Formats: sequence, C-alpha cells, structure tokens
Amino acid sequence: MTASLLQKTLYSPVTTEPYQPRLDCARQTVVNQAIAVQSSFNTICAIEYLKSHDVDPAVIERVLLHPEQRRKTQH
Repeated sequence: MTASLLQKTLYSPVTTEPYQPRLDCARQTVVNQAIAVQSSFNTICAIEYLKSHDVDPAVIERVLLHPEQRRKTQH
C-alpha cells in the first residue's frame, strides 16, 4: 500500500452516521443546558452560554440552528 493511500485510509474514515457518538458527558450536559436556555430565553443567550464553555462554533450552529441534526436524546 502506498504512503498516500495509507494516509487516506487512516485520516478519511467513512461513517454512515451524520455525526460521531458523543464521548464527553460533561459536554453533553452543557449542550443540553444550552438547548433548554434556547427554549426558555432565546438563541443568543444559548450561543453565549455555549461560547462561554468553549464549544466549537460548528457544534453551536448544528445544535441550535439545525435541531433535526441533533442526536436523539432526552433534553
């Protein structure tokens, strides 16, 4: 196997799911809390809450602006 093919194999995983399973329970709690803040107050408050917890901007966008892409969990 050539080096470039090996690199593509190692660094380009093929997934059938639109997201990876959540491994960080603390981050899960933060995201769930932000969803509650969004529904109780507004999206801006939820964005600021997530930013204050160093959540990646792409995750913030997906979680708050695209609820159909959220993981299937209780909120």
